[in-house]
Amino acid sequence: MEKTAHTSYASLDDFYLEMTSKLGTDLESIFPKGLHKEIGHFNVFDIAQTLEKVRLTSEMPYNRRKYYKISLIRGRNKAEYADKIIQIKNNALLFATPKVPYHWVPEDTNQSGSFCVFTEDFFIKDKSYNTLEDLPIFQPGNIPLFEIDDTLANEIEQLFRKIKKEIDSDYIFKYDLIRNYVLELIHYGQKLQPASKLSTSNDSSLRVVSLFIELLERQFPIESSDQRLQMKTAKDYADRLAVHVNYLNKKLKESTGKTTTEIIAERIVQEAKIMLRQTRWNISEISYALGFEEIAHFSNFFKKKTSLAPMEFRS
Repeated sequence: MEKTAHTSYASLDDFYLEMTSKLGTDLESIFPKGLHKEIGHFNVFDIAQTLEKVRLTSEMPYNRRKYYKISLIRGRNKAEYADKIIQIKNNALLFATPKVPYHWVPEDTNQSGSFCVFTEDFFIKDKSYNTLEDLPIFQPGNIPLFEIDDTLANEIEQLFRKIKKEIDSDYIFKYDLIRNYVLELIHYGQKLQPASKLSTSNDSSLRVVSLFIELLERQFPIESSDQRLQMKTAKDYADRLAVHVNYLNKKLKESTGKTTTEIIAERIVQEAKIMLRQTRWNISEISYALGFEEIAHFSNFFKKKTSLAPMEFRS
């Protein structure tokens, strides 16, 4: 299984480049009016109109994005999360986070609904949470996908209509109002129970391995001394994939012959070598960026894996 050494998140710029290319339009026509950078970013789209223009009937790839997404999707679909498959017969409410990859597979051509994209900066922080991941719907280990009935889908559709109406309006406080609508969408999700039709597919091992590598590579390259590795342990990755750490370890061992911890360590060593040879950062900065609390811990780790101290390798 080949992976490039420096897979990264798709940004909102990438999203809009893809959208304008597929829709055959310019940025002005799909970018929200009056949006100021200091309030983050938000936009909303109609699924039926988008798919009609794009003529998209193929599978959607695993998400690798820096932004959040909430979708009301009407139609028969299938979602794949690591070792789990969720079948949706009619309506789905989907919450996509930057850190949990999934695979969305439309199973008919009768697709409709709406979706919105936004950055964490779009939300004004209050005393109840510091980041969106403090909200239950976005916490690691969850599968934020819900199958809903027509009545609830119609309610949520009305909410999206209000959002679309406001985003095109000239109301000076429209983003405050839209923010409240999006929070209402989040609360709809948090009151629901996860979709229950889960099954293990025959290729679940391949999917778990693929998504683990995807998550691992997303953290690299480390391009700034202020950047820091966020996921360092097997449990960190298992939580993101919504699987038990022992299950993840078993599947990786079966597929690669290595444990989760061994694979993570090898990738950290690889990045450490790049940083030691290709940057002028001091050992303290490299140690911090790679998630080590103490320089001595990093030095001992690196020497154990390479038989050389970091400075010896650099020289």
